[in-house]
Amino acid sequence: MVTLRDLDTTIKTYRELSAQALAEQDYDGFLSELHTSLTDGKKDPNEVVRDILFEIYYGAAQPDRENLSLAARAAFHSLDPRNTATEPEYYTDIDTKRYAERKPMIWLWQMFDRSPLGQNSLLAHPFRRLLAPLIFKSVGDNFKCWHYVEWSYGYNLTFGNNVVVHRNVLLDDRGGIEIGDNVSISDYANIYSHHHDIYDIHKIYTPPTRIGNGVRITYHATVLAGMTVGDNALIGTNAVVTRDVEANHVVVGIPAKTVKIKN
Repeated sequence: MVTLRDLDTTIKTYRELSAQALAEQDYDGFLSELHTSLTDGKKDPNEVVRDILFEIYYGAAQPDRENLSLAARAAFHSLDPRNTATEPEYYTDIDTKRYAERKPMIWLWQMFDRSPLGQNSLLAHPFRRLLAPLIFKSVGDNFKCWHYVEWSYGYNLTFGNNVVVHRNVLLDDRGGIEIGDNVSISDYANIYSHHHDIYDIHKIYTPPTRIGNGVRITYHATVLAGMTVGDNALIGTNAVVTRDVEANHVVVGIPAKTVKIKN
């Protein structure tokens, strides 16, 4: 749980880190080439993703299928987004056209995160920043996303400027999530925008969820569907937000209740 002493501690800014010059040159070249391949319309993005993922995982160009074992063929096919199924594709409220347009980039993001390259933040942050506008409804400046972040559709997710999303966060945007400027979402937090009817599990409600400017959602906290978190509010560790949070309020507990109001 967040203590009052913690609330008065200023978040430290990130240190500036860089790779060696030759590595930085290759990182930039890779990202530039990738962006061009995904957006210039010359090649199906699914094929681009398949080939890029094979090179990332196996360090070689696409192999001759006939020379592969059946297990290796299965692995190769699974790198192609057209041969995979993600959980959101099973949802009945999905906009299949909008999701299909984004699926190659979503699959590339997820598989990149699970590769050795995904742990290298010097490359991973700009890599995800490159893909974000191709997936999400809108993304502001200086977006920073750590590894293993998941979402539902992507096309209902909006980020403002200077948003940081940490590891293992779930952003369920089925009904839409709007995230304002200067927001920090800590590790293992969950934000939802759908829930089920208490009598009929097949009946789904999708109220949008809104996170205001300057909000901090701390470790393992949960914001339920349809909530509005006001500007500069802070959601304490493990808190569960079941009602709207007023601006500048610090809430903790299950259900989350106000314990402090910022000056």
